[in-house]
Amino acid sequence: MLDLAQKKVLVVGLGRSGLGAARLCLERGARVTATDNRRPDQLAEVAAELGGRATLELGGHREESFVGADLIVLSPGVPELPQLAAARRRGVPVLGELELAFRFVDAPLVAITGTNGKSTTTSLLGAMVEASGRPTFVGGNLGCPLSEAVGTPAAALGGALVVEVSSFQLETIERFRPQVALLLNLSEDHLDRYPGYTDYVAAKARIFEQQTAEDYAVVNGEPDQRECRTLASGGWAQVLTFQVDPPGDPRSRGAWCEGGELVVRVPGNDIERLPRALLGLAGRHNLQNALAALLGARLFGVDLASCGRGLERFTGLPHRMELVAERGDVRFYNDSKATNVGSVVGSLTGFERKVVLIAGGKDKGGDYGPLLPLMGATVREVVLIGAAADRIEAALGDHVPVHRAPDLSRAVVLAAQAARPGEAVVLSPACSSFDMFGNFEERGEVFAEVARRISGGST
Repeated sequence: MLDLAQKKVLVVGLGRSGLGAARLCLERGARVTATDNRRPDQLAEVAAELGGRATLELGGHREESFVGADLIVLSPGVPELPQLAAARRRGVPVLGELELAFRFVDAPLVAITGTNGKSTTTSLLGAMVEASGRPTFVGGNLGCPLSEAVGTPAAALGGALVVEVSSFQLETIERFRPQVALLLNLSEDHLDRYPGYTDYVAAKARIFEQQTAEDYAVVNGEPDQRECRTLASGGWAQVLTFQVDPPGDPRSRGAWCEGGELVVRVPGNDIERLPRALLGLAGRHNLQNALAALLGARLFGVDLASCGRGLERFTGLPHRMELVAERGDVRFYNDSKATNVGSVVGSLTGFERKVVLIAGGKDKGGDYGPLLPLMGATVREVVLIGAAADRIEAALGDHVPVHRAPDLSRAVVLAAQAARPGEAVVLSPACSSFDMFGNFEERGEVFAEVARRISGGST
């Protein structure tokens, strides 16, 4: 366990992770300074929560605070800074909030990463663990940071930690070791942060770095995700796969579908089955998420009956293909969390209705070409918003009609006017929200509000 008593700790970034890290360090007796580029008026609530127990340096970063610290705790959204480089040259250790919290927990941990499906899989797996009756924490990159679990029954022996982890969080791990690590899939994302795709993948692969031969690596076994298996095989953990279609080898271990059943086989067990109908979510991507969660939960020691109860209780997440309104026979789906192209493809491939798609936002540097197979097959028209609109329109060409809207509210109106009975209006942006909104939740709430207003007969 890390000794923080009377240590000078600098917390960089005062988002939810930074605030959680600051609280944890204060509870462990550290002298905490927190720094953030945002102005004091933008962080008034954070300052109030810390209650004067930490020194706040807002509106910019001071190099002397970095080089004079005994430890720096870095929030995952903070990019590399000149002040960080200076501190590293002085030998100041730098940890992420995830690594910091991991040093103070005793419970076993399952970690979930990947480009798409992390939040759904984490929440579903967490529901399975909770159904077993163990004190359970579900969070990380999703919702509550891991530091908020420290000191709770879920973080003690007998508890269970189910943690979504991002590539940003994995950049700063040292000892972080999940007993079960899930890598759901890989596709281009965050290329506005990383020099290239290989750098992004390398960050994701770190989830397996500290695992031992006693641990498990769960990876996507679909033909287009061989890269996941290659990365896992480079570690020490036992590798198992999930995929929708049954494997060719009857001795295979992992999870797959057979007819109307979800099938799972873990080391030391025979084949086990659950009804596929327990899954209340549509789409092949959600079937993959459910198989990953089922396999991960069984490897984590959750009994099959609890897995079934968790599967049955789970109804999906806000902002993830969430049905928010219906007018006549036109449905409105909020998929604001689809912040990259792969996520949009996963959401709309095989979708049961023709779609008027609302896309666009802050460009993340990826290729929009993978959207093309959806055009015409599923997507009948597109309404574009935000800074990435030019790039997306250029990629789509003349495959479908493309419209522009000055803001999301007008985009919903235009899409509703274009939609025909039996179709759907779907906000699935393929971009981050930061050009127009504070986060994807705010974007999704605006979409839902306008969609509900339209459905009530008012535009």
